Amino acid sequence: MTVELICVGTELLLGNIVNTNAAFLSEQCAMLGLSMYYQSVVGDNPGRLRGLLEAAKERSDIIILSGGLGPTQDDLTKETAALVMGKMLVEDSRAREEIERFMSKRGREITENNWKQAMVPKGCKVLYNPNGTAPGMIMEEGGTYMILLPGPPNELVPMFQEQVYPYLHSLQPEVICSKMVKLCGIGESSAETQILDLIESQQNPTVAPYAKTGEVHLRITAKAESEAAAYALIEPVEEELHKRFGSLIYTDDPKVTLEMAIGELLAKRQLTVTTAESCTGGLLAGRLVNVPGISEHFKEGHITYSNEAKERILGVSHSTLEQYGAVSPQTAEEMAKGGAKAAGADICVAVTGIAGPDGGTEDKPVGLVYISCCCMGKVLTQKNLYTGGRGKIREYSVASALTLLRQAILELF
Repeated sequence: MTVELICVGTELLLGNIVNTNAAFLSEQCAMLGLSMYYQSVVGDNPGRLRGLLEAAKERSDIIILSGGLGPTQDDLTKETAALVMGKMLVEDSRAREEIERFMSKRGREITENNWKQAMVPKGCKVLYNPNGTAPGMIMEEGGTYMILLPGPPNELVPMFQEQVYPYLHSLQPEVICSKMVKLCGIGESSAETQILDLIESQQNPTVAPYAKTGEVHLRITAKAESEAAAYALIEPVEEELHKRFGSLIYTDDPKVTLEMAIGELLAKRQLTVTTAESCTGGLLAGRLVNVPGISEHFKEGHITYSNEAKERILGVSHSTLEQYGAVSPQTAEEMAKGGAKAAGADICVAVTGIAGPDGGTEDKPVGLVYISCCCMGKVLTQKNLYTGGRGKIREYSVASALTLLRQAILELF
């Protein structure tokens, strides 16, 4: 079956809010084995919405709408959808009771326009909403299913998971399942080259690379009559990827980030770590601190932006800074050694570079970053040259620093 997604709201067109509903619903529909060929965003305009819905009816089996179910004059999704599906609106007594209960519980005054939300298309399946005042609805007419969901994600997500997902699964028993194999220390083009034979011969399951900041994620997707059968198809492909990429794979758990994988390594080997940052200004420490329980292993972080701070806190020699400059492999190495000593840590990762937009020269252009990792006196140092704006250069520097930290732990411990 085919599904089409329509997100309603002028605020989406203006960029006032990020459309996270589209990403969530797309992923959920893919898991259900539904093919999605069209997604649209339309403002709070009944004429344009009606035209879009009529076109969607001609090309898709299922139409999911989010937003426009509120009590105000511009919330016209329900009215327009009911018109297109040939349904009249009637009051649903339970929806009215739930609106009254929801508002009273929160001590909020019920205004006359709130009762608008108790009106539903006649004969529809009502999706009652414990998290808000707008119920969802499912209409079916002539083989077309139209599903209306409230816009706020804290209402839409549980409504979809608890009520819509099971309903759609009954319509489309075939499922699509995916596993995500995450790599670091390799670029997207190189990773794709190593699996080109798998990509060119793929049918079911399929493999697709996705570039992330400093990482590559390989998504394996299979379609089958059940989750168990789909994962059985995925397993041999996943094993093949592990054979080809080895230690470059840091996880195949979609919830695990690179810093979380590093936290697990630190815990397993009972190691402590500290950071010494210049151009990244604490972003690296911030990524590590994202990990629950990292306080057992992360000692402290140093932001040594000035040369004076590098000398005073990390013990970088004045002569090194004068001879080689703050952005140099020599300074990065001394920062790493000095940071480990200052914190009494087993490991220190140091970053120094030129994030721009100014400060670059012909010999040391904007985007030049040196990263050094000192592990129990052994040092790995890496030169990187990034392109992009200041923020992007800093993000890539942090990703490379985490990758080097992981590499150092695996190689030196």
